[in-house]
Amino acid sequence: MKFTIQTFIALGLAPFAFAQSPSPASSGSPSTAASTSGRTDLYHVHFANAAVGKAKELGEELKKPAPNTPNADHFILLRHVDGDSWDYCMITHVGANATVEANRPPSSPTQAGLWAQHTDTFAAGPSWAEFTKQMGIDDASKTSASAFAVSIYRPVPGQREALDKFLNEPADRAIDSWVGRVTLQHLEGAAWGFVGIQRWNSWADYAKDNAAAIAQMGRNQQGGWFKLRELASFHTDTLCNRIAP
Repeated sequence: MKFTIQTFIALGLAPFAFAQSPSPASSGSPSTAASTSGRTDLYHVHFANAAVGKAKELGEELKKPAPNTPNADHFILLRHVDGDSWDYCMITHVGANATVEANRPPSSPTQAGLWAQHTDTFAAGPSWAEFTKQMGIDDASKTSASAFAVSIYRPVPGQREALDKFLNEPADRAIDSWVGRVTLQHLEGAAWGFVGIQRWNSWADYAKDNAAAIAQMGRNQQGGWFKLRELASFHTDTLCNRIAP
């Protein structure tokens, strides 16, 4: 039995195998790629907590491409450094739609035992070409030292569009040195509304931005974090490093 995901079905346990469709061409520029008009493609967002003593094994398992899957290398795998309780965030590019087979083979007990818990969410985002550019994985050898922050947001009722706009405001280069950003919008799955992923060339750049932002908060209590707290009822921020590709 097959389900063709147009309105989307959340999956059970990773790893995930999708029948993928080609990605449409991106309509967004680098500065607007994560805006609503640029969300042309489907992504699967997997947050995983490893079973006790299985963090290394789970990371290695998540790096493996799903068998018989087109574009099996269309993913980014981030590992927790500081922040929320999850250990890994795996974002997989699916395409325009996906097919899930209900009678697919189950995971082996050994494989299933690597996860303590997980969430799976389908989200809308930019083309894969734009995603790889923003995340620096179009040439991963040049961005191995990058720092990443993954943020989860739940909008205040009635403020979804305003939060989306706020999360995609252009960088203020007086305090922002991040070099890539993608904001994915929830379609089906976990309770968040948006996931934002930002990239800095180095951890030093990330630290510099935070020092500047904290100084600015002391001078101006109307924008930035204070504005976010008017639009988001819940959010988490987690620092990560990239372990694949």
